[in-house]
Amino acid sequence: GDLDKVVNLLLSLSGRLARVETALGSLGPHASAEDKVALREKQRLLAAQLEDAKELKEHVGRREEAVGAMVARYLPAEHLQDYQHFVKMKSALIAEQRELEEKIKLGQEQLRCLRESL
Repeated sequence: GDLDKVVNLLLSLSGRLARVETALGSLGPHASAEDKVALREKQRLLAAQLEDAKELKEHVGRREEAVGAMVARYLPAEHLQDYQHFVKMKSALIAEQRELEEKIKLGQEQLRCLRESL
């Protein structure tokens, strides 16, 4: 459960940070100083939160290793391999699911914009 939450947090923060950086890059020369300052502050806060989330992921990783070592004492080799595969794939699948959800959201937004432009 913690792994799910931390991976989702990392993906969410990195996505938000990317959007803020894109917004900063797309600001024209006529953008107000207030907008630039607000976006830079948001970028700074998101970057700090992302670093905190990475530390949290490392902590969860250390706990995962400790649990894995304990599980290894009680499971036969083939079940242990299944367990290790499950844990490894879980993070990858969460990231892939999040990416697909983002693509669906973007596609729906593009479709809405196309309908409005017609």
